[in-house]
Amino acid sequence: MSYEPTLEERKVIYRSRRGLKELDIYFDPYVRNHYLNAPSEEKALFAELIEQEDPDLLDWFMMVDEPPKPELKALIIKLKKQLHEQ
Repeated sequence: MSYEPTLEERKVIYRSRRGLKELDIYFDPYVRNHYLNAPSEEKALFAELIEQEDPDLLDWFMMVDEPPKPELKALIIKLKKQLHEQ
């Protein structure tokens, strides 16, 4: 039996496609392998993360600047760690 994503989950998945390779290398594997099985709190945090502007996201992922919330920083660290574990 396969899981059918909710409308909100489909919206988040769609919005995670940035078109910037620097961000897509982090977002795509997370969405494919973890997002649908993540706890609801993490899904909400990911939805908040992808609502940010690309220049801010690039700064946060490249550690030029820090996100305003420590929870976002923790999620970014998790996304980066998952990429390097593959």
